[in-house]
Formats: sequence, C-alpha cells, structure tokens
Amino acid sequence: MKNPSATAEKLLQLLEVVERLRSPSGCLWDRAQSPEDIARYLLEEAYEVAEAIENGSPDALQEELGDLLFQIVFLAHMAEEEENFNLADVLTGIREKMIRRHPHVFGDKSLESVAAIKENWEAVKKTEGKGLGTCRERLDGVAIALPALARAQKLGHVAAKSGFDWSTTAAVVTKVEEELDELKAAIKTGRRERAAEEMGDLLFSLANLCRFLGIDAEASLRGALHKFTHRVGNVEDEMLKTGKKPTEATAAEIDRLWNEIKLKRPGCK
Repeated sequence: MKNPSATAEKLLQLLEVVERLRSPSGCLWDRAQSPEDIARYLLEEAYEVAEAIENGSPDALQEELGDLLFQIVFLAHMAEEEENFNLADVLTGIREKMIRRHPHVFGDKSLESVAAIKENWEAVKKTEGKGLGTCRERLDGVAIALPALARAQKLGHVAAKSGFDWSTTAAVVTKVEEELDELKAAIKTGRRERAAEEMGDLLFSLANLCRFLGIDAEASLRGALHKFTHRVGNVEDEMLKTGKKPTEATAAEIDRLWNEIKLKRPGCK
C-alpha cells in the first residue's frame, strides 16, 4: 500500500466527520438515523458500486466506494454509541479472519489450485462454527435482504452441498422446460395466483441453470436490463427523427425498428 500512514489519517478524519454528525451539536437528520435506515442505504450504495464497475468508470467507482465506506463507518459508529463494538473491532476481526482463511499465503500450507483453496476455505469456516448444521439451518443463514434472484442462486448453491441438486446441466434445462410448461398451463386457467406461483418456480429453475453454467444470475439480468434500456432509447430516437412518438406508432413499426437496431448495434452501448 502506498503511504499507509496517510490512508490511516484519512480514515481517522472520516471517523471524526461521522462523530461530529452524530454529536448533540451535529446534524438532526444524521442523528435521527437508525441501523435499519443505514442498512437500506448501504444496500443502495453497494448496487451503485456494482454499476460503476459494470460501466468501467474509475472516477464513478472511486466516488461510489467512498459513499459505501461512509455507510460502513457510520454504522460502526452507531454500534460504538451502544457500546457493542467499534470500527477498530471490525477491522481487527476481518483482518484475523482473512489471515486464518488464507493459510497458503500467511502460513505454510500448500494449496496449488483454485478448487483446493475454495475447499480449504469451507473447511476453515467449519472450524469457526460456520457451515455446520442441517441443510435447513444453512438455508436459513442465507441473507433474506439479498435480491431475490441472487438469493435464489445462493440457496441453490447451499442446497447442492447437501446433495439437493441435479447431476447434469441437461437435467436443469429439462426442469426449466417443465416449469415453463406448468406456467403455460397455469396461464390458461386464468388464475393469477397459480400463474404467480409457477412463475416463481420457473425463475428459481433459471437461477439454478445460471449456477450450473457458472453465470452470475443477478449480473446477467442487470446486463439484459442495461441492454433493454439502451435499445428502447435508440428506437425512440429513431422515431423522433420522423416526428413520431412511440405512443403514436404501431406495434409493427416499433418491432421493425427494434430488430433493425438489434442487428446494427447488438449491445446498444
């Protein structure tokens, strides 16, 4: 690390800012925040960090990392106010954990493949009292606050470790097809609640297919949404050139432009 003392000084200055904001003479809004409020902001900032990474913008990433770090420091300071722990405890805990879980770096253990490193990681977690218990207990340990698609993939991964899994990718594809057929049947009944249930089953199967293919389901969907918004914008731009709004066009006109843009600019970036 370049100039660690300067980095430590900057962290101390940030701590002082947070302490001032939370003091009796500080900001009324910051003083009114609860851990639940900060948890929500922290999640929002984490998503903005991910977006900055996807956009490949170093300046945006630097700013968003700062926003995320602020929420972490703020939450740690709130814990210190309640005399539970402080930021130093957080830093000590994560440092010790990373050293403990990387014996091939900080110790004399030889691990020469990514698979071996991951296996050792799980073994160390068990010595810490984590990763133990029944499959149900491990499933209950997956954070509910995760986005549903990311949580679905994580739950599938946890269940697979206890033997609840398919044997091949082809078997997962078959399951996806089965769920799609069940959704089609549910739609025909006209019962919305049944269609919603079958849609959930289909989405869960797709998340598991992503897991088998080594695809991050959440990132894959974010990419599709990014592509969709750009294509909509490009179709709208083309229509406005002719003096027509999308609401004034026929479905056939929009479909034609959509396909033209899809061929010319596949990613619409």
